[in-house]
Amino acid sequence: MKQDRTLGNRLFDYTNHTLLLLLGIVTVLPFIYITAVSFTSPAEVAKGGFILFPKEFSLAAYRYIFSTSTLLNSLWVSIYITVVGTLINLLLTTLMAYPLSRPYLRGRKYIMLGVLFTMLFSGGMIPTYFVVNSLHLTDTLWSLMIPGAISAFNLIVLKNFFQQIPDGLEDAAKIDGCNDVSILFRIVLPLSLPAMATFALFYSVAHWNSFFSAILYINDSDKWPVQVWLREIVILAQSRIGDTSIEEADIQPLTIRMAVIVFSTLPILMVYPFLQKHFAKGALLGSVKG
Repeated sequence: MKQDRTLGNRLFDYTNHTLLLLLGIVTVLPFIYITAVSFTSPAEVAKGGFILFPKEFSLAAYRYIFSTSTLLNSLWVSIYITVVGTLINLLLTTLMAYPLSRPYLRGRKYIMLGVLFTMLFSGGMIPTYFVVNSLHLTDTLWSLMIPGAISAFNLIVLKNFFQQIPDGLEDAAKIDGCNDVSILFRIVLPLSLPAMATFALFYSVAHWNSFFSAILYINDSDKWPVQVWLREIVILAQSRIGDTSIEEADIQPLTIRMAVIVFSTLPILMVYPFLQKHFAKGALLGSVKG
């Protein structure tokens, strides 16, 4: 039987809906502005003002950024780092979290103390650079994926999730002759798909948005991810992409910057909806010991 809602409850719901709607508009409005400016003609942009819909539609900015292979090459670098780096993250995090979730692992408390210590203290930028350089990873894409291969926070959450899987499943598998590797890949991982999708989202977004590691470790501009070029153009007001300057193309620098922002943001926005439905469920499953 549906309960009658009081006037106070209805007012509370209307207020929440209004505030959430306004918050959503404020969140989406900057991206609408960026997208509109990127499709606006240079003459209209030169007039200034706040643009939400271009009066003079133009693809000049996109023709310019696609006229050189620099940004396209950086896009493939970012895709490679995101895909391969996320696979490495998931594999190594899983291979470490599963043994730590087993109560019979000797010394696991001391290992967990070491993991927790890394969440509070780190070696710092310069020692980390020396380690990467001594391993001959500088100026390679591996330097963008290997140093941060395991996140301590994700490791702890995934470990807690594995601990919630009933021990009876593992015992039954061992009776059937399965070893620990078979149990992990044939029983534990299929039951952990929501959590794995959540951590895949965490890791992939971090890889896609990362630019500082590339600035530290990559000297060859052909190996820069798209976020580094975005920084060069937007933050440093760089007027050159590849071999062509913006002035030579007779295009407003603002439209180029906005087009590059849309160019670098769109791929991750296309992937996010497919993983978003697992986000809340996967994060909560590993956060509380049931």
